[in-house]
Amino acid sequence: MSQEFLSIAMWRPLAEKEAASLDTLREISGLIESRNYGHDHLYRTRDSEYVLLRYWTSEEARQTAMEDPELLRCWAKLGNEIRTIKVYEKLSTLELS
Repeated sequence: MSQEFLSIAMWRPLAEKEAASLDTLREISGLIESRNYGHDHLYRTRDSEYVLLRYWTSEEARQTAMEDPELLRCWAKLGNEIRTIKVYEKLSTLELS
């Protein structure tokens, strides 16, 4: 049984910060993937809002990422480049059958 779970974040870049925010997010995603914490998928709405789907490999991986100094620096930087709309920290899979 997989321990993987999904987090979702929705945001809008601050004025004149769209390119910078995407660069920062690429750095974050690269670190998360290279350290085997998880992987990301990024989407953009017609209203220029972004939706990030992050699949964490486990709760332990997420906790380790939350304490990673390099990621903390990147998240702080991103916080100055975007306006967060909504975050779902942990979504669980439900069986449909």
